[in-house]
Amino acid sequence: MNRESLGFNKKQHLTEEDYYLSQEGYIIFTEHYHKKRGYCCKSGCKHCPYGYDKKTDSFKPKNQ
Repeated sequence: MNRESLGFNKKQHLTEEDYYLSQEGYIIFTEHYHKKRGYCCKSGCKHCPYGYDKKTDSFKPKNQ
């Protein structure tokens, strides 16, 4: 498998609803961006829609 087939070289075009800047100048990705990307990176993102908990290295169960 090459890098392109794994999706590493895809360029994501960011829109205003994909992120905002923190007071310190860091890029904070929104829930919209994470859903658009389509997978969890397991980095403990602030707006993770997949329910990943970095402290326990597990996913929280979805509310039914």
